[in-house]
Amino acid sequence: MPAPSSDVRTFEARATDADLDDLRARLAAARLPEPETVHRAAPGPRRWGQGVPLADLVDVVDYWRTGYDWRSFEERLDRIGQFRTTIDDLGIHFLHRRSARADAAPLLLTHGWPGSIAEFIDAVDELADPEDAEAPAFHVVVPSLPGFGYSDKPAATGWGTEKIAAAWVELMERLGYGRFAAHGGDWGGNITTVLGGRFPEHVLGIHTTFADAPPGLTTDGLTAVERKWTEETRDFYEGPHGAYAKQQATRPQTIGYSLVDSPVGLLAWILDKFAEWSDTEDSPFETISRDRILDDVTLYWLTRTGASSARIYYESHSSMDPALRVDVPAAITMYPRDIEKCPRPWAAERYRRIVRWKEPETGGHFPSLEVPEYFVKDLQEGLAAVLAAGR
Repeated sequence: MPAPSSDVRTFEARATDADLDDLRARLAAARLPEPETVHRAAPGPRRWGQGVPLADLVDVVDYWRTGYDWRSFEERLDRIGQFRTTIDDLGIHFLHRRSARADAAPLLLTHGWPGSIAEFIDAVDELADPEDAEAPAFHVVVPSLPGFGYSDKPAATGWGTEKIAAAWVELMERLGYGRFAAHGGDWGGNITTVLGGRFPEHVLGIHTTFADAPPGLTTDGLTAVERKWTEETRDFYEGPHGAYAKQQATRPQTIGYSLVDSPVGLLAWILDKFAEWSDTEDSPFETISRDRILDDVTLYWLTRTGASSARIYYESHSSMDPALRVDVPAAITMYPRDIEKCPRPWAAERYRRIVRWKEPETGGHFPSLEVPEYFVKDLQEGLAAVLAAGR
């Protein structure tokens, strides 16, 4: 395997004490609205009908200010290994954990919004050096999307999913990985699809929790469940639940002022999505710890990326090439409470070699945080099928 490029530099994440003190001061001085006016009594999804309930937000803000430990998250990033490199004049941050196994394959994991590299840090060790000797092992690379986390913020337009996919190929080549497997969900799933379709000479195969079918397909021949999926996905984007995407696709700068200036505003904007998109009945904390969500939110806060991360919607919303086809092996998992679920017959119109298709009984948009053990096992088994098909 070729040696990594000298353009790759080690990196340490270190928030200043002043930044952390400022965060706590802002949280203590937050001006909050009055309680929501609907469904405040009984637990259930309707309690969130006007957004994040005041009582829930106050509880998380108090813990963020008095109990949450950002330094432990920084230490975990350092243990995995952090690096930066510059691609097309933009600094790209990434985690890189090499496996001790001689048979390990390179694996690229790409996050989405409102996620970050924090989505994957609990999975890296098991993917790199699995306890089960029969499970595949991987050299794991987890980049921060442009405008997210410790990657640079683009100063001009153009950093859409196509350019990001090309940058990821360059990144992997600099690490000595001329061919690699790729996984992603949300925007990471979109980018993973572009990788498989545009760069088959570099991509061994893909695993994704997001499948984007070509436009214009009919529901003829779909099962009742599959037709329901298409209706739910359409209603999500065309109805009020897709308002966040329209806002970020058209006015990311406007919402960005609140997200960069107010930690409570940022928390509410992101927590709303963890609640709505998770497989829970009342609160995202039924399956995801406060620490994990605050790892993600605090990363956005300290790097001031509320506006720059939102711009990926401006760059790429509904931009998938209708003619793009993925001919490398693909493993696809559709979690039941995800916001976008694609029927297999529709997916097969774009992903031409689906070697494994799974429909778990539980899980939502953030499976690595909601059902972490299942997520890792599914990823291992899906990628094993992908690699076997590519031999």
